[in-house]
Parts: sequence; structure tokens; C-alpha cells
Amino acid sequence: MPSRYCAQADECWSGALLECVVNVSEGRRSDVIARVGAAAGPSLLDVHSDRHHHRSVLTLGGAEVEDAARAVTACAVGEIDITHHDGAHPRMGVVDVVPFVPLHAPADVADAVAARDRFAAWAGTELELPCFLYGPERSLPDVRREAFQRRQPDRGPPTPHPTAGATAVGARGPLVAYNLWLVPPDLALARSLAAELRSPAVRALGLEVGGHAQVSCNLIDPLDVGPAAVYDAVARRAEVDRAELVGLVPAAVLADVPVHRWGELDLHRERTIEARLEQARIG
Repeated sequence: MPSRYCAQADECWSGALLECVVNVSEGRRSDVIARVGAAAGPSLLDVHSDRHHHRSVLTLGGAEVEDAARAVTACAVGEIDITHHDGAHPRMGVVDVVPFVPLHAPADVADAVAARDRFAAWAGTELELPCFLYGPERSLPDVRREAFQRRQPDRGPPTPHPTAGATAVGARGPLVAYNLWLVPPDLALARSLAAELRSPAVRALGLEVGGHAQVSCNLIDPLDVGPAAVYDAVARRAEVDRAELVGLVPAAVLADVPVHRWGELDLHRERTIEARLEQARIG
């Protein structure tokens, strides 16, 4: 799987075998977001915050990615109280999702699973944070549906942390988080479009976001169904106000899109994982 995204080892920073994309349930207080991001040190490649989702997505990479993920998580748990959260995005906890992602050979899913398991064992013990595992065994939507009901935490205490809730810790391939904002403020339409988009390659929700309708997507296999395909499918039924890339995109996904459409689709070469890894190496 990783070789589909980075065919040659020298296309990526050789020290960055794994990426970690930490989703934190805070998107409004810039000072808190800055402190949480700073905890990652030089491993921080990107921060994307949304005040309506009340969420920040921190992309981490480099040789110290596991240590950076732990530092970010510890800082966020100390800074944020999930009981005061009211964002549009579904969430289980302060540090809602921590997926580890293999970027290129020789890293593979087994390496991501091992990093996932080490992180969950640490968070469960050191932070007393319940952790639910996802990846080859089960999907993230399965975890969200079953947590604390049909499924107990895989690591950590059996009940939610009083201020930090719980965390889903995963191992997965590269995905693209992608939002489409509609011109008509029609939540029913956004939900209908999201339902039509859902497939093994696309997860989608229709959300009301700040008085607007949004189709919020995770492109699970973006080389099969990428940003352009999702945009065009929605545009056939509704006028799209704008597209929004959340975080970074693999360069191979960008290469599949004609350059003249990059602006319309909110894509840019500088927002690829590979470009940020190269900047981090130079820096």
C-alpha cells in the first residue's frame, strides 16, 4: 500500500517512515492550539483548525514522530476539557483520533500497528486515558459506534477520563480529509449527498457548519476516489461554494489532478506531505 503513494524512497524524507495525524478537540482558542502544536517540536508539519468543527488536525512526521505524538497528547489532555466542547464534528475525547500512517517502504502497516500499540499502552498507563484500537481489526466508525457499549477500551481504564474522554488510536493507509461547502444552506441535501458518496473508498457526513451546509469526507483510498471525483459528484447535484483540504495530501494524489483544477479543489504542491517533510529536513 505505501508504495502506491511514494514509489521511490528518495521522494520522501528517508527518516520519516511514519506519519501521525492527531485530531484534537479544540479549534477556537489560538493560544491553546499553539501550545499543543509547539509540544511536537520539529515533528510538526501542519496544523489545520476549524472553529465550527471545534477541531484541530496536527500532522506529524519525522524520525521522532512517536515521541511527538505523546508530547502533543499529554499537552492537550492538560489544556482541554471535553465536557465544555460543542463543535459540529463527532468526537470521543480531547485527543479524539491518533492514527499512525506508513508513508513509504520499508515502513508498512505492521510498523504502524506496532506504533499504535505502543502509543495506546503509554496513554492508557501514563495518562489514564481509555484507548480504543482500530486498523486491520476494525474501522474507526466501528469504534465510534461501539465504544463503552459493545466494546470496552483496549488499553487504559474502563471508563472515560473525566476531562479528556477517550481516544481512538489507529493504524491506516494515507487518506485525504476533504470538505465541500454548499451554496444552498440545506442540511438535508448535504446529508443526501454524503449518503450517495459513501463507499469502501469514501466516508462522508452531511453537517450544519456555522449556518452553512457541508459535505465532510474522508477519502480512504484517494488514488481510487480522489478530491476531483468527489467534488464533481457533489457539483452535479448542488452548487459548491468552495472546497477545503484538511491537513496535507500525498503528492501522488495531487499528481492525478490536472494542474488547472488545483485552485478550485484547494490543492497546492506546498500542501503535500512530501513538500513539508522536505521543508522540515532543510530547516
